[in-house]
Amino acid sequence: MEIGKIIAFNIKHLRMERNLSLTQLSEVSGVSKAMLSDIEKGNGNPTINTIWKIANGLKVPYTKLMDGVDNKATLVRKCDAPSQSGETDDYKVYCYYPTTPTRNFELFYVELQGNSSNSSIGHSDKAQEYVFIIEGQLTIKTDNTEYILEKGDSLTFDSSIAHTYFNSKNDIALFMVINYYPSN
Repeated sequence: MEIGKIIAFNIKHLRMERNLSLTQLSEVSGVSKAMLSDIEKGNGNPTINTIWKIANGLKVPYTKLMDGVDNKATLVRKCDAPSQSGETDDYKVYCYYPTTPTRNFELFYVELQGNSSNSSIGHSDKAQEYVFIIEGQLTIKTDNTEYILEKGDSLTFDSSIAHTYFNSKNDIALFMVINYYPSN
């Protein structure tokens, strides 16, 4: 992958991770909003000085904006996957694959204890979520629609809207989630 696309992905990812608008990043970096937008779209060929300004504005090392992707096979064991809990420990998520410059999706393994739920305020604009049930039963509510999924079932939906996972059974629900972020 060309370096311009890698830089574009990394800047946008770091900016969004910090909840910065293009205007805010422009203010802290000294790079115009128009130039930042162009760079994030992969259209620009930023100079070294421009990259330094953006890196300083994001408070990251210069090379962080050029971190590429290894093309070798990657093995992730559950014990090594970063995990997070929801509001309670009833909802646990293991991130196997985060987004990268060449991967516009995230892959998660999720455990939801019996008689519990977890809500999401929604993901970025145009994001899509794919859910596959490994074990148990899961109810997913999006907008005003509820879907009941059993082992082996799958659902995809617009995850930019708020959605909730419910496990009304006594047993744990195990499922995989792919968050897909279409390119512009």
